[in-house]
Parts: sequence; C-alpha cells; structure tokens
Amino acid sequence: MVLYRSLRFVVPTVVALALVLSSTVTHASENKRTLSLAASGTVKAAPDMVSISTGATSEGQTARDALSKNTSAMTQVVDALKAAGIEPKDIQTTNFSVSPIYERKKQNEAAFITGYRVNNSVNITVRDIKKLGDVLDKTVEAGANTIDSIQFGIVDSEKMKDEARKLAMQNAIDNAKLYAEAAGVELGPVIKITETGSQIPRPLQARIASAPMMAEAAPVPVEGGTMSIEAKVQVIWELR
Repeated sequence: MVLYRSLRFVVPTVVALALVLSSTVTHASENKRTLSLAASGTVKAAPDMVSISTGATSEGQTARDALSKNTSAMTQVVDALKAAGIEPKDIQTTNFSVSPIYERKKQNEAAFITGYRVNNSVNITVRDIKKLGDVLDKTVEAGANTIDSIQFGIVDSEKMKDEARKLAMQNAIDNAKLYAEAAGVELGPVIKITETGSQIPRPLQARIASAPMMAEAAPVPVEGGTMSIEAKVQVIWELR
C-alpha cells in the first residue's frame, strides 16, 4: 500500500514539470529578435522566339467549293513555311471550321444560306527572329489572308526566373546588412525564406493588318524589344 501511494504522487509531479519546460521553451522562442525584409530581382533579355497565328479564310457557294479553295490555299502556305526553314514540328493547326453564310434581305424575313465559309488557322513558331519579316512576307504571298497576332517569347524562361531569384535574394541580403549595421546589431542565421511572387515573361503581342493590305507592301518591319522577369522574396533573419 505504501508503494502504490508513492506512485500516485510521482506521476502528477512529472507531468507538471513537463508543462513548465514546454511553456519556457515556447516563450523563449517568441522573444527572439528578428529582421524581416522583402526584396525583388529583375532580369531582362531579348526575345529569342516568336509565335505567329495565321491562316486562310475561303468562301464558296457550297461547303465543298469553300473547302477546296481553303485546302489549296493552306497547302501553299504550309509549303512556303517549310521552304522558309520552318520545321514541321513548329507548324500546328489550331482551328478549322466550316460555317454557313446567312443573308436576310428584309428585317422581318427569315435569313437564308447564300454560301459557306471555311477557316483554317495554324500556329507557327519562328526560332530565328531575324527571319520573321521574311516568313511573314512568304506566308502572305502563299495565300494566307489572316494574321491574327504575333507573340514574342523566350525559350529558356526558367533559367531567367532562377537568375531573378538569385538577384532578389542577394538584394535582400545586402539590405539586411545595411539595416543591421545602422541599428548596431549583428545578423544571425536565416530563419525563413518565402517566395512571394514571380512574373514570367509575358509574350509581347502585336496585331497585324489583314493580308490583302500587306501583299504589295515593303518587307514587314518587326521589333522584338526586350522582355523581363521579376522574382520577389520575403526573408527573416535572427538578430544577435
């Protein structure tokens, strides 16, 4: 009976001691002096690729007639692109549609079909921007009558993003050293690093005039400019 009573009193004592230690450690951690800073890094580069959305729209009295005209035009366009050095893997069909053309002579009368329209669009990737003007010229000459957009981009955008991250972190470190020196304290180890956001290179878009207006024009002048990517970080240091 004596042993049993002794054990009953020891257990609550150990539990109480554990609670006291836990409370002490948590309190000490919350009282650490820290420095928190946000920084960003931006890297710029010239685009090294361009994506073109182009195609042909054809009309005919019947769907077969419109399709035949469109097939002939697009075959010539694709052949011209390949002759200009565009690889087959960089030519991708993005849209194909056949739709009736309606006409209504009077407002209250029902519309009736007067013909059919066929549209075939492809997306082209040009990996040598210097050839862009020549590719556009040959595309129009071959029979393309719609060029919807041009988008400049960078092939290895992930490499740019990593460089921006390194620059953001270095900026954070430089600023932290400056603040620590001004405050008369010493930087301790990094407690936490958080990437608060990054901006990938957004394709630069350009709207192109319709093909018939360009057919007799001089070679198309196109400027790629520069693109940029930004990374942002939030860093927390312990202060000594």
